[in-house]
Amino acid sequence: MRSESRKHEQDDRWAGVLRARPGGPADRFAGMLGDRHPALVFFAALLSAFAILVAASLAVGYVATRVLLDDVSGLRAADNGAIGQLVTERSGFLDTVSMVGSTVGGAPVLPILVGLVAIVCAFRKRWLIAAFAVFVLSIESATYRVTSLVLPRQRPSVPRLEDLPANASYPSGHTAASIAVYAGLVFLLVSGIGSRGLRIAAWVVAIALPVFVATSRMYRGMHHPLDVAGGIFIGVGAMMVLLFACRAASAAVRSPARENRTGPRQVPSRRRVPAAS
Repeated sequence: MRSESRKHEQDDRWAGVLRARPGGPADRFAGMLGDRHPALVFFAALLSAFAILVAASLAVGYVATRVLLDDVSGLRAADNGAIGQLVTERSGFLDTVSMVGSTVGGAPVLPILVGLVAIVCAFRKRWLIAAFAVFVLSIESATYRVTSLVLPRQRPSVPRLEDLPANASYPSGHTAASIAVYAGLVFLLVSGIGSRGLRIAAWVVAIALPVFVATSRMYRGMHHPLDVAGGIFIGVGAMMVLLFACRAASAAVRSPARENRTGPRQVPSRRRVPAAS
């Protein structure tokens, strides 16, 4: 009984993270769709929020790469100089370390990780966490692709350690993906961990890994610091998109008939009414 009680308490913590706040944006969005299936609400919210994220990423990227770099004195030199400084520190050992950093922030590590998390969560019938794991990487990748195609930027003018398209410097997709996956999953999963020490340790890892990835990508000559900043924006944005979609779906599950409009369902009494004498 005690273990069962602990399980319910853990479920409540997870549910709290993905539960739409009454009257909040996700709850209102679900309400606009009426009595729809939660899956339909999820995908409607996902695509709507994705469109906003793409527009925001393009706007931020345009300002960063087409305005700030040209108008802010010394910014372009500082952006390039930071990479030049990292390149002077190169060694065989650091080359290997940076390769590890690039690997943990891209394929095949991240697709395998989100696939395993999704399978485990689906097996345990935690459908929203499974959906978060699968689609947060998809939303991040799609936003990165659109942004890099619309706003091409040349990679740093240093010897590069990878052979990738030279005009796809902005934003850093590896940085964005590592934030979306590692920080996103930790944000969801630590809510079910009772130990404060374990929660802190998980967050340290979730922050340290993207920093490791971003530093590795710059060391290898693939991105400028400004590109990494763009990746941070997309990674955090992908997390927010999935939280919105999951919370909208949770609102549809909790109130498919929109109880905030009709009131809670009344359960008819089964007691017999005594016949009038």
